Amino acid sequence: MADSHAKNHPYHLVNPSPWPALGAVAAFIAAVGAVMWFHGSTSWIMVIGLVSILYTMGMWWRDVIREGYEGDHTPVVQLHLRYGMLLFIASEVMFFVAWFWAFFDASLFTNEAIQAARVEATGGIWPPSGVEVFDPWHLPLINTLILLTSGTTVTWAHHSLLHGDRRGLKWGLVCTVVLGVLFSAVQAFEYAHAKFAFSRFNDGDIYGSTFYMATGFHGFHVIIGTIFLIVILFRALKGDFTPKEHFGFEAAAWYWHFVDVVWLFLFACIYVWGSHGAY
Repeated sequence: MADSHAKNHPYHLVNPSPWPALGAVAAFIAAVGAVMWFHGSTSWIMVIGLVSILYTMGMWWRDVIREGYEGDHTPVVQLHLRYGMLLFIASEVMFFVAWFWAFFDASLFTNEAIQAARVEATGGIWPPSGVEVFDPWHLPLINTLILLTSGTTVTWAHHSLLHGDRRGLKWGLVCTVVLGVLFSAVQAFEYAHAKFAFSRFNDGDIYGSTFYMATGFHGFHVIIGTIFLIVILFRALKGDFTPKEHFGFEAAAWYWHFVDVVWLFLFACIYVWGSHGAY
């Protein structure tokens, strides 16, 4: 008699897991803690929630990696994992669209009569009156070159993996991680020497808000991408990934290329276009 539980499909039905429920509880605790902190209470509840979220993420991803080791990532499952990553990146694109929208709305319509507070804050021009912006051809250009170079090194690592060159894979990842850390260091230095604050009344505060929200969230994504690549590097050093099965690496590479492309738009729109001339 055939086993009634025999698998006769290419899909992977996951085992019962505590991580979805724990993740939801952790997110709720973090949200409640953040609201309490915003209203002057202690921040430790929010910290507990954030630590719980990070723990849940780590354990959940560990289980996904183990499923790959156990052969559960069939070609169909790998395809759907790729779809999931692409949808995640698409959602991240829309996240940044919001910040670009805010920037262009503020910079292109500085004299809108209905936006009296905006006209008062900006002086009716962009960049706002009294704001000393960054020279786009100094640190911003350096960071652009750093990220473009990191895109080539992660591509080098990818091609090395596809051709069975483990040494090229490891060194390509090492170079990408180093460049990611360097980008974050340069951006931190840039922020430390900025001539405008995130929000300061009568000093074009709308410029600081749009600038730091867009570039700051991008910097946060660079940090996340760097951590992602560090994990992939350690897995590569352990001997993980083959030319045919390497979704984890592909996901990290796709995310890094997404970070590169977003920065190019930030550099062109906010640093270059948005900092020249009064209009």
